[in-house]
Amino acid sequence: MGSSPAPFLDIGKKAKDLLTKDYNFDQKFSLSVVGATGLGLTATGLKRDQIFIGDLNTIYKSGNTIVDVKVDTYSNVTTKVTVSDVLPSTKAALSFKIPDNKSGKLDVLYLHPQAAFDSSIGLNPNPLLELSATIGSKELSLGGEVGFDTASASFIKYNAGISLNKPDFSAALLLTDKGQALKASYIHYVDTKNGTTVAAELIHRFSSYQNTFTIGSSHAVDPFTVIKTRFSDDGKAAMLCQHEWRPKSLFTFSAQYDSKAVNAAPKLGLALALKP
Repeated sequence: MGSSPAPFLDIGKKAKDLLTKDYNFDQKFSLSVVGATGLGLTATGLKRDQIFIGDLNTIYKSGNTIVDVKVDTYSNVTTKVTVSDVLPSTKAALSFKIPDNKSGKLDVLYLHPQAAFDSSIGLNPNPLLELSATIGSKELSLGGEVGFDTASASFIKYNAGISLNKPDFSAALLLTDKGQALKASYIHYVDTKNGTTVAAELIHRFSSYQNTFTIGSSHAVDPFTVIKTRFSDDGKAAMLCQHEWRPKSLFTFSAQYDSKAVNAAPKLGLALALKP
């Protein structure tokens, strides 16, 4: 299945990750412990302004089954059970949240050498139905997705996209927001030796004729330190420095300056992830 096209949600994901992943303008701490029996435990705390929220996440892996249980500050319990190869090349996931008795959902992903199909159905009397599909190969793929709300008998989304992936670059074109916006993204691996990468994203909205764009870069200063930058047309500039100070333990500093809010202080964020 190495030549299979990626699921539809992965179209444009590489550029999006470079532009958004790991940027954090709050104070965040996480501690992860993995046991030899397949049991993993992660505690996360986040301080945003004067509010502190946290969650406790437990993951258990056994054979082709993964059980993921998360408890948050408000006593919500989210559970997801994923089974790989429930049928050949098929992965199924059952998720639900307590106390929300209408949150149950079943997801099924099927990978074929020339196609990928992903479906989701809500487990309630008026379910939300979602279906996405891509055809092609790992290098070139074309796909689309639809979402249908049975309660209102209406489509809540329909999007389409195409992706081209090469060893040194990846480009994607997406028609989103029910055909109201066109999104183009591009990522180029300038120097794989030192991890220098650049990415750009342009969004055009047909109704307002508005264009927005974001550009960013990533560079590995050394094997343990990565610096990222990001600039957008709304006048915001951001940077990130991530250092692996011990194996799998990361310290991340983020900052963002808004040139249109000259009286506002720059946003700063710290994140510490420990994996003993």
